[in-house]
Amino acid sequence: MIEFLKESTFAVNEVIQRAWGITKKHYLSIATLCFLMFLTSSASSLMAFFLNEVSRPLSILMVFLFILMYFTINLSMLRYIFHLLDNEDNDVTIVGTIPTKLQIVRFLIATLYFMMCIIGVYLLVTLVPFPIIFLLIKTHVITTQKTIHLISGIFISIGILAIFITWLRISFFPFFILDKGAQPFESIKLSLATTKGNFTKILLLLLVLGGFQLLYLAFSYLHWPIVSFIINVLSSFIIVPLSAVSLTVAYRKMMQEYKGDAQPDILHNIV
Repeated sequence: MIEFLKESTFAVNEVIQRAWGITKKHYLSIATLCFLMFLTSSASSLMAFFLNEVSRPLSILMVFLFILMYFTINLSMLRYIFHLLDNEDNDVTIVGTIPTKLQIVRFLIATLYFMMCIIGVYLLVTLVPFPIIFLLIKTHVITTQKTIHLISGIFISIGILAIFITWLRISFFPFFILDKGAQPFESIKLSLATTKGNFTKILLLLLVLGGFQLLYLAFSYLHWPIVSFIINVLSSFIIVPLSAVSLTVAYRKMMQEYKGDAQPDILHNIV
C-alpha cells in the first residue's frame, strides 16, 4: 500500500510539473478563458436577479443561455489545452477552439446522464436499506427512535460518500466527447473505465490543487483577512488555470495507460 501511494504521488508530481510548464508558457490565453467563465457565471446570476422582477420566463431563458455560454467557453478551454498538449508549436486562436454544435449537444446530454447517475447512486445507497430497517422495526429488533435516526444518518453519510466517488469516477466524460468524439453515454462509461485503478491518483491530485482553497478557509476561520485575501487571489489567478491543465494532462496519462476495451461495460468497471 505504501509503495502504491508512492507511485501515485510520483504520478501526481509528474502531472503537475507538466501542467505547470504549459500553464506558465500559455498563461494569458488560459487565464483569459477562465476569466470569461467567471464573467459569464457572474453575469448569469446578476441577469437572473434583475430579470426575475420583470419576467420569470425571460429570467429562466437568460439563465439557460448563460449556462450554455459557460459550458461553451469551458469546452473551448479544454480543446485549447488539448491543442497545446498535442501540437504546441502551431498557434491556434481561441475562436478556433470553439466546440462544434454536435459536441455541445453531446456534452449537454452527457451532463444529464451524469446528474442521473449521481442521483441514482444516492437513492440506491440511501433508500434500499430502509425496507431492512422497517423489517427490523416490525420484528422489534430496533425499538427506539434514536437508533432509527442513527442508522438513517449512517446510510445518508454513505450516500454522500458514494456521490463523491461517483462524481470523481465519471467527471472525465467531457474529455472523451472532445478528444474521442464519444457518444454521451459512451463517454460516461469510458470515464468510469479509465478511472478504474486511478482513484487514489485523482484524489491526491485534487487534494494538491485544492490545498490553496483549504488554506483560504482555514485563515478565514482564524480571522486573518489579509493572508486569506492573498491566498484567494493566488488560487483564482494561478490554481484555477493550473487545475484545468492538470486534469487534462491526467486524462491523457490515464488514456496512455488504459488497457481496457474500446466499448467498456459498466458492471466490470464499478469497483
